[in-house]
Amino acid sequence: MQKKALRKELIALRNSLPDRQDRADALQQVMRIWLVGRPELVIGAYWPIKGEFDPLPALHRWKEDGELLDQPQRRRIGLPVVNKEHKTMTFHAWYPGCPMEEDAYGIPKPKDTEVIVPTLLFSPCVGYGPGGYRLGYGGGFYDRMLASLSPRPFTVGLGYGVGFVPDLEPEPHDIPLDAILNDYGVVWPV
Repeated sequence: MQKKALRKELIALRNSLPDRQDRADALQQVMRIWLVGRPELVIGAYWPIKGEFDPLPALHRWKEDGELLDQPQRRRIGLPVVNKEHKTMTFHAWYPGCPMEEDAYGIPKPKDTEVIVPTLLFSPCVGYGPGGYRLGYGGGFYDRMLASLSPRPFTVGLGYGVGFVPDLEPEPHDIPLDAILNDYGVVWPV
């Protein structure tokens, strides 16, 4: 119950930020700089909901930059497709303008695109705490998916600085992120 109240409080705080657009612009820059030189070619991300930071513009630039570099393998972006019945999540190829449809939760997802397996995964953070632990919406989709993947992708949380919870206690099933980026820069690992 305590995490439910914390989620509600953090979402309200995020949605009421008077400078949210400036923070989003700053995080776009942080993300673009952080991606320079990364070896991954397949990145999983998310469609932003409830005032989340939108990673897709920075990822589209990353994809275009790869095309300019004339790499032998093209860069790919995937968005989650959730199976509500089995409580699983897979990633399907996404590109600007690709056909979309709503999933069982009303979130846009790619329609009829191929399944891809990300080697780097950006996940939204309602909040985050020491040790790289993420507070999500409580469905457990990311943790279940990460526990099932081998090899596990490099995981990066994205959120605003106001989402830091210094006393966030992880649960036994929580998997720490490899990195966390916010509008101030890289906050994990420190």
